[in-house]
Amino acid sequence: STLKYLDEVVSEPAAEYGLSFEQYLIMHAIAESYDDITLTDIVEKRKVTRAAISRQIKMLMKKEYVYQETDCHDRRRQILRLTNEGKEVCEVVTNRVTNRWLSWEQAFGADRLQSFLDFVHDFEKVVVSKTRAQSHTIN
Repeated sequence: STLKYLDEVVSEPAAEYGLSFEQYLIMHAIAESYDDITLTDIVEKRKVTRAAISRQIKMLMKKEYVYQETDCHDRRRQILRLTNEGKEVCEVVTNRVTNRWLSWEQAFGADRLQSFLDFVHDFEKVVVSKTRAQSHTIN
């Protein structure tokens, strides 16, 4: 189906490194953060459950792309950092994602692409988040 293909197209730039697009987005958030970033910060930014982000971070740690460092001012806080390999992988994937985005922008135009992203964002807010909320109340 088209949605499955869209997911594959979006995920492809990270697939060589065994990353899902969601894992890449977490790595990118860590790389782009000006301040120390924690799991809680990513949960708030990504609007995904703590358990889901925690699972993804564990996978990233297992791949040795991410590590945790105890905050010296608050020993309860675990700061997320990219390893050197994680930084390299993130940079390569970011370049691939950027190039792919630019090719889509050239093919469809910036306005049309932005409209599509706005629709996907609205769909996520209205449909996906409600479905997730309902599934959490059932379980």
